Amino acid sequence: MLDIKTLTIKKAGEMMRKGELTSVELVSACLKNIKEKNKELNVFREVFNDALKQAETADQMMKEGKGTDLTGIPIAVKDNILITGKKVSSGSKMLEDYVATYDAFVIKKLKEAGAVLIGRTNMDEFAMGSSTENSAYGPTRNPLDPSRVPGGSSGGSAAAVASGMALGALGSDTGGSIRQPASFCGIVGMKPTYGAVSRSGLTSMSSSLDQIGPFAKDCDGAKIIFECISGKDEMDSTSFELPKEIKIKSSKDITLGVPRDFLKDGIDKEVVKNFKETLEKLKSKGYRVKEVSMPLLKYSLPVYYIIMPAEVSTNLSRLDGMRYGLRKEGESVFDTFKKSRSAGFGPETRRRIILGTYVLSHGYYDAYYNQAWRVRRAIGREYEDIFKDVDFVVTPTSPNTAFKFGDRKDPLQMYLSDIFTVSANLAGLPSITIPSGLSSSLLPFGIEFTGPLDSDISLFAIEKDLRDN
Repeated sequence: MLDIKTLTIKKAGEMMRKGELTSVELVSACLKNIKEKNKELNVFREVFNDALKQAETADQMMKEGKGTDLTGIPIAVKDNILITGKKVSSGSKMLEDYVATYDAFVIKKLKEAGAVLIGRTNMDEFAMGSSTENSAYGPTRNPLDPSRVPGGSSGGSAAAVASGMALGALGSDTGGSIRQPASFCGIVGMKPTYGAVSRSGLTSMSSSLDQIGPFAKDCDGAKIIFECISGKDEMDSTSFELPKEIKIKSSKDITLGVPRDFLKDGIDKEVVKNFKETLEKLKSKGYRVKEVSMPLLKYSLPVYYIIMPAEVSTNLSRLDGMRYGLRKEGESVFDTFKKSRSAGFGPETRRRIILGTYVLSHGYYDAYYNQAWRVRRAIGREYEDIFKDVDFVVTPTSPNTAFKFGDRKDPLQMYLSDIFTVSANLAGLPSITIPSGLSSSLLPFGIEFTGPLDSDISLFAIEKDLRDN
């Protein structure tokens, strides 16, 4: 019997190429899981009614010898990535009925590879959140413990893979929104180098931070998706082609940097214990572990929560009930504008728009926004200096394991969930989270590796070493 929860992308591809499995069988098994579990977990906003037809086309590709590593593999897509003819609401009432008129670059690449797009997954509204509690369509639940959050904002995509509703998924990561939910759900999640994957067709939240990336059960699956969706796109001037020839170092040649001064306060004791144990495992594999000083990392979170809301305020200004989005008629143009945005945006989105508008306003622009950019560039230089001595920087992915619904009612407490992840986005660096064990409550831990620019492929090799332990 097919065990979807443990089946990996690589294994499924091998079985299909050998004729031991068809895409129709694989997709049918995922659809069965969705039917049984989605009502409780609220993972999918929509399951595409042409999924089995896509699977039949993929099986034909295989028969004709045109298959790729992703042909026939069911992939879930975060609800802020455009797919022609499909709704894309970004978890918001503002775009509830918006239908995409073109494919995102990553969707084009997946279609060309013969992947099966099985549905669109729930998310925090406009990707603003760390728990997927902020969706206008209700929270997604963690498949490992439905009383707990799956992380966010890509919680739906992470839960889809962890629950066997899909073999892989796409998410977007602005400050940790792939890595943190992957950690909470016990899977692999990767944020590429900024520009390695095109943002064309991604609903913008914070344009200088957003990055599309993969979820999978293991490093091989995440690498297969990443290699498919990466590349230069004429529609995205920030995109580029990664170097083709990357020399992967053996574990004995790799030095890991641990910023101990950044790992002192506010971290769950079990997370610290697991982190230390995981470092010992890596040492036993031949990795060198070195303590490094990165004093500017502590400013990552405040810098992020100045730059990100400012860009949110700008990007969402177009959703005003006039040009795009939900429209609520008022007595005047201003009244229509006010009613539409009040009805369309949820509390967290409104909070960030107001904060962003404030830091961009006259008299505060230099004091907050410009200063945040100065520190952002300094953080990037600090990483550059550190990478002269170490190959990767390693931290826990999150200061805690998956928390229960309602445990983070204070917004500032919720924002602290991103403390270890945001710096990679600020510096534009590739970063991956890898499962590293279970807590006493059987909740997964994650360990995060951040590498220099363009070192994306090397991150997958590290993950494999850790998994092989």
